[in-house]
Amino acid sequence: MLAAQRRARIAQVLEESGAVSVADLVESLDVSDMTVRRDLDALSAQGIATKVHGGAIATSRRSTEEPGFAAKSTQEERHKERIAAEAVRLIDAGMAVGLAAGTTTWSLARRLLTVPDLTIVTNSPQIAGVFYADPPPNSTVVLTGGVRTPSDALVGPLTVQAMKDIHLDIAFLGTHGMSERTGFTTPNMLEAETNRAIIASAAQTVLLADHTKWGLVGISTFAEFSEVSRLISTADLPQDAQRILDEEIENLVLLPAERTLGTQEAI
Repeated sequence: MLAAQRRARIAQVLEESGAVSVADLVESLDVSDMTVRRDLDALSAQGIATKVHGGAIATSRRSTEEPGFAAKSTQEERHKERIAAEAVRLIDAGMAVGLAAGTTTWSLARRLLTVPDLTIVTNSPQIAGVFYADPPPNSTVVLTGGVRTPSDALVGPLTVQAMKDIHLDIAFLGTHGMSERTGFTTPNMLEAETNRAIIASAAQTVLLADHTKWGLVGISTFAEFSEVSRLISTADLPQDAQRILDEEIENLVLLPAERTLGTQEAI
């Protein structure tokens, strides 16, 4: 494969997913580590990529850029479904469950339709809609108030105040990005405040994040790695990311890797 072809494929993945790792590119393109790094240098010089430790992120991904729900729901769908399938194993009948807004938590919501006797609290109209259309047996769904964000989350003082009097057995959150320097982040400061309130209301907190979130940084941190009980991701994460997360998070669950460049399907 010519260098121009490799770089075009890398640029396509960056556009679709926002991030790539050197390890994944070495395996999927069947080239050396140095070749991949030269390709990333070239894309960086063109303004297409920004190099980070272990890979690169799309230059267009700014800390306040907030994709809409529809756009995010078609990104990394296969990985999100696998993560949701693992997360649902943590939920038993009779639990009070918090589902923060996001496309991976939305995938989880669809797996709860047959779990009875749940109390589900969410700040996502999309998630509430899943249960409205086909409610689980003997369950209650609470949709908080708030200001609607571009990514379809309800945030702000109304949501924060509502969460203060709620006590959840478990809460599930997604994330815009995660990095060693910033922890878990979001591009919306009000959403960060709301996420912190959801975390504070829960006996245990589970983060759901596919490998493409590593290296992305939103404007506001809503949790340090050590503040969550569990992270469910995939072994497609770079090795250094796995090491860092394993040191900081009590329970790190990494599903088997699926490294196939250019076949990332519409978390």
